[in-house]
Amino acid sequence: MKYSILASGSTGNALYVETGRIRVLVDAGLSGKRLEKLLTSIGVEPSSLHAVLVTHEHSDHIKGLGVFARRYRLPVYMNETTWAALPSGVGGIPIEQQHVFPTLSTLDLEDLTVESFPVSHDAAEPMGFCFHHEGSRLGLVTDTGYINPRIAEKVAGCDALILEANHDVNMLRMGTYPWNVKRRILSDVGHLSNEDAGEALLTFLRGNGEDVFLAHLSQDNNLTDLAHLTVKGILQEQGLDVGRDVRLRGTQPDRPTPLLPLERKRQPF
Repeated sequence: MKYSILASGSTGNALYVETGRIRVLVDAGLSGKRLEKLLTSIGVEPSSLHAVLVTHEHSDHIKGLGVFARRYRLPVYMNETTWAALPSGVGGIPIEQQHVFPTLSTLDLEDLTVESFPVSHDAAEPMGFCFHHEGSRLGLVTDTGYINPRIAEKVAGCDALILEANHDVNMLRMGTYPWNVKRRILSDVGHLSNEDAGEALLTFLRGNGEDVFLAHLSQDNNLTDLAHLTVKGILQEQGLDVGRDVRLRGTQPDRPTPLLPLERKRQPF
């Protein structure tokens, strides 16, 4: 399996995952033209994709969905509630391209298995995903107000994890957002803070050298270095060697990570 986080942040989100037999786009939160450029920049021809998966219906995850799916005639998978909640701006997606992928189920796409699970966000029925291929696992958990035991169980043992670290609490509280927006972000159906991300990792991280990508950072209420320092400090306080037991990596809102191979991590002694 190989993967690239094409973009991550409040301005748009998209993830690319491939195996030897399947190529999928996860969320399409940028314009169709921008998605094409991002894919091309990592050496992927957009017309070679086989499917699009959708976590939830917020605009930063589906902005280019309709245009992209229609242009390349791609099957689109999401749960039934999310299908019903899609905004009209997405435009019509032909019925033959519409597929229901229920929460708490698995989807087999050639040699890639995708497991879905619920997360806590103020969307119709938001999901996280775990991708399985030949014994390796990639987890995606963003847009959730907290990590409950079920989420932790689903992503425990992943070789790589894309985990939300949306905001620094003090920056958010002192910032210019209206209070009702701040309250939403801080709520159980909002977003994980840097501290939340670090504490969550302690509940399921196995210290096998996992790669953890801190994702969905707010451009107004966070800083890349601050997110990494906060999470690193929490992990180190519990005796984890950041760089050996776990590797923290970054994401960007406007450029992709390299196309990375997903390898099974060493087992604990």
